[in-house]
Amino acid sequence: MSLAEERMERLAGEPLRDTNTPRGFISGVAQSVSVIWSRRELILLLVKREIKSRYKDSALGLVWSMIRPLMMLLIYYLVMGQFLGAVRMIPNFAIYVYTGLTVWSLFNEIVMMGTRSIVENAGIIKKIYLPREIFPLAAVGSAAFNFAVQLIILLLAAFTVGGGVNGSHLLYPVLGIMVATIWGTALALILSATNVYLRDIQHLVEVLLLIGFWASPVVYSWPMVASKVGTTLQEIYMANPITVAVFGMQNGLWVGNGDPSFAPDHLLARLLITLGVGLVALFFCQRVFDRLQRNFAQEI
Repeated sequence: MSLAEERMERLAGEPLRDTNTPRGFISGVAQSVSVIWSRRELILLLVKREIKSRYKDSALGLVWSMIRPLMMLLIYYLVMGQFLGAVRMIPNFAIYVYTGLTVWSLFNEIVMMGTRSIVENAGIIKKIYLPREIFPLAAVGSAAFNFAVQLIILLLAAFTVGGGVNGSHLLYPVLGIMVATIWGTALALILSATNVYLRDIQHLVEVLLLIGFWASPVVYSWPMVASKVGTTLQEIYMANPITVAVFGMQNGLWVGNGDPSFAPDHLLARLLITLGVGLVALFFCQRVFDRLQRNFAQEI
């Protein structure tokens, strides 16, 4: 028997496995999580590939992950803080801005990279079967790595020039990071799937994220918002998950907020509610992703 015939005989003896996940909501999510977990090493490899490719042939390497937010910090500090006078209204303005930029960059990178992840890995998807969720999740891992680098800089800056962190409120930034990650992952899943069928999505996302940045309190404070809009518009403003996440980060990592007016009322409850709604949105987006992924190979 030839080698090819021997391989075909062994292949014929292998049991067939259904690659489609169950259609039920709970059973489908459980099966998807199980399959993704079994490919966790592959996700880690994709994250490493993304990080290495980003800084390939670069003399500064990982330093570039710090340069961009630091440059943004410098620009906003000079323009908003010094020229427009925000530094007189917000204590430790540089730390305030960088705190918001850090969690915003996490969310922004997850959504941006996640939206393009399926299309950019079309070659792999066409050749072999893999749980397609691993590509948006790899984008989450890559964004989390960059976030960790920026968080270290933020903590060093907070202790060096900002007076430290608010030790009694450390739960707030933890919840803020969770909110940004979960909502970013949910959006990355559904946007990466829809981007396969309508490539304008990735360009629309860039515009919406630009609007979203200014709709979040990164370079301005809550008192500035509260003094300009009424109660109804304030609640609409607080319905933005990243707004709540930014406030959560600031409440623990920016110690210039001795004045309670710098945070909205019931912030902890808002964080917990936003986190719970985000988990529901994540489940929903995964099920939509599962339905749409079945024609990825034909559409890419």
